[in-house]
Amino acid sequence: MYYLIILVLLFLAELFYFKLADKYNIIDKPNERSSHTRITLRGGGIIFYFGALAYFLSNDWGYPWFMLALTLITFISFVDDIRSTSQGLRLFFHFTAMALMFYQWGLFSLSWWWIIIALIVCTGIINAYNFMDGINGITGGYSLVILGALAYINTEITQFVEPSLIYTVLCSVLVFCFFNFRKKAKCFAGDVGSVSIAFILFFLIGKLIIKTEDFSWIILLSVYGVDSVLTIIHRLMLHENIGLPHRKHMYQLMANELKMPHVVVALIYMVVQALVISGYFCFEEYGYWYLLGVIVLLSIVYILFMKKNFHLHK
Repeated sequence: MYYLIILVLLFLAELFYFKLADKYNIIDKPNERSSHTRITLRGGGIIFYFGALAYFLSNDWGYPWFMLALTLITFISFVDDIRSTSQGLRLFFHFTAMALMFYQWGLFSLSWWWIIIALIVCTGIINAYNFMDGINGITGGYSLVILGALAYINTEITQFVEPSLIYTVLCSVLVFCFFNFRKKAKCFAGDVGSVSIAFILFFLIGKLIIKTEDFSWIILLSVYGVDSVLTIIHRLMLHENIGLPHRKHMYQLMANELKMPHVVVALIYMVVQALVISGYFCFEEYGYWYLLGVIVLLSIVYILFMKKNFHLHK
């Protein structure tokens, strides 16, 4: 009953946001780099923040430093959705939020140079997740798979976080998917959505890695990770500015050049990541070897796909 109430409240909050977005013209207009063709409300992913907030308010203010960090990174991402902000200002907020997350994790006992390296790498992962948000359903669907896996791990393998945090965020993702995981999306996540859900997922995965002292749990992000890293390498080979928007991700070619429905492409990413995670559960004792094998296999698939289809890209 508790989670049903949370689900209903988040649904009403999303509808209220739609009215505000419509009133204040918070919209996403398609351009030559877009994978959509109609004007759509932007920022619907703000509901992910309210999912985490619901946990925080109803569970004795759990994980306060994480919540403060999430508030900062959600704020700057929402501002950037409304009007463009400087890259330096965004990085300042991202690094500050990441530092607060590290404090919540208890990582400040590490050497200062490890902290700096971790800040740069972790901020890069958050932004890579953001870059993967380009078609209907992919952010919400992929996040559902990861949250489902984390809920299973937390219940059946090892408890690394308060279960309510996973379940309330899961409710928010379900609400978002109701409006976005469809042929004609009612709203897009916006930076506020893709960055905030990436931050939440990374906090949960980080807690899991710290609890188990096993970095191979990064397998939970393997499909996005391979696509993002190889796309960056590909763009560097093409002498492009990797900081500029583009349509060269594998999922973008599938949706734009091959004309596959967005929902189908999102489902493919979901199913592949779900299969990868299921395999990991079967071979957990060989976690690092399995992770390496998955990365190699996904990389081969990516390279073969690009060799066959990249010439279609305009």
